[in-house]
Amino acid sequence: MGNKVLYYKTDRNNPVKEFINSLGTRTNAKILKIFYYIENYGLESVSSYIKKLSGYPLWEIRILGKINVRIIFALHEKGTVWVPHGFIKKTNKTPKNGLTVALNRYNKWKYLVDK
Repeated sequence: MGNKVLYYKTDRNNPVKEFINSLGTRTNAKILKIFYYIENYGLESVSSYIKKLSGYPLWEIRILGKINVRIIFALHEKGTVWVPHGFIKKTNKTPKNGLTVALNRYNKWKYLVDK
């Protein structure tokens, strides 16, 4: 058994799930397939799709195709992959705004877990 994948949620919405659902069918299927492999076979099974973000406690899943998508995630010691943010990557460098949103959501989550 691999990990459990959890999306960031608020009381009113699920922005990561909404983002994934807003993508085209092919891109959506690629992301869900990667999540399936993470849950059933572990992160090692998708190592070619993931990369650690230098200087952050975050990782990214890289989806390449007509559009390039990044799904940001963090690891939790209890076998949980927590997904705070996803975005369409338009330039070579990861946008600061994308990292800021992901890091803010991660810090909120970490605060609640450490309480």
